[in-house]
Amino acid sequence: MAPSLTVFTPTYNRAYTLPVCYESLKRQTSKDFVWLIIDDGSSDGTRELVEGWISEGAVPLRYHYQDNQGMHGAHNTAYELIDTELNVCIDSDDYMADDAVEKIVTFWKRHGSSSYAGIVALDASPDGQIIGTKLPEHLASSTLSDLYAKHQVKGDKKLVYRSELTRNCPPYPIFPGEKYCPLSYKYVLIDQECPLLLMNEVLCLVEYLPDGSSMNMIKQYKRNPRGFLFFRKVAMEFAPTYKDRLRESIHYVSSNLMIRNYKFVWESPCKWTTLLAAPFGLLLYLYIQNTNKATVARHGS
Repeated sequence: MAPSLTVFTPTYNRAYTLPVCYESLKRQTSKDFVWLIIDDGSSDGTRELVEGWISEGAVPLRYHYQDNQGMHGAHNTAYELIDTELNVCIDSDDYMADDAVEKIVTFWKRHGSSSYAGIVALDASPDGQIIGTKLPEHLASSTLSDLYAKHQVKGDKKLVYRSELTRNCPPYPIFPGEKYCPLSYKYVLIDQECPLLLMNEVLCLVEYLPDGSSMNMIKQYKRNPRGFLFFRKVAMEFAPTYKDRLRESIHYVSSNLMIRNYKFVWESPCKWTTLLAAPFGLLLYLYIQNTNKATVARHGS
């Protein structure tokens, strides 16, 4: 019988951290999954490492190598290849709780249907501390946007999606010379289709490494202005509150200034808000240009 869940891991020169994820998958109390590794152009022996695991046969494993496209390009490929009902991304520097697959599959069989996009659950640090806040106990389901904007949820959460939705959603755009587009782009679009089921259980243990994307967000802004600009337009259009729309507009202005595009008000889906945001966007642009500070990304940044 085909497995219910694909655990996919985009990786780029992370052979030194992948074994921790591999060991966690070997420990899973349920084997109802396949591990899909998208190797985004690694040159550090990742292929040889993975081929050793495939021959070991302890975990059902699919391996796909591609030229480097960045995290979002690896996600695009994963969503094309996934053929299970559900999927979850576990980053190359993270690992799964021993009963995570069992919890996902059991919960979905009990509560899941085509009325829901999937499951939102918790991330924790290796010492067991929940990242940010727990999910609201009084809610059975919610869109991801509403959880953060209206229910004041904080911190990264683990997202399990129905593969039909991630596959049918338009892919992340690839901009020449850029390697990042916020992954929240797809999550915002899926929010418009149906809500996620809430599960207050830890599925993933997260360690923010110095070379991880979340620890280098200012650098990401500078290197990938078109990817961020593309995302901000979508985020503005579907912002759940005016405060969110204004914040996205400020970032939109800043990204446009980075690429010297001064027609940004006319190109905005929310022109009046963009006009209001323009002075603040200029300040943000100046801040980003004049700082080398690394900062942890908040959700959707």
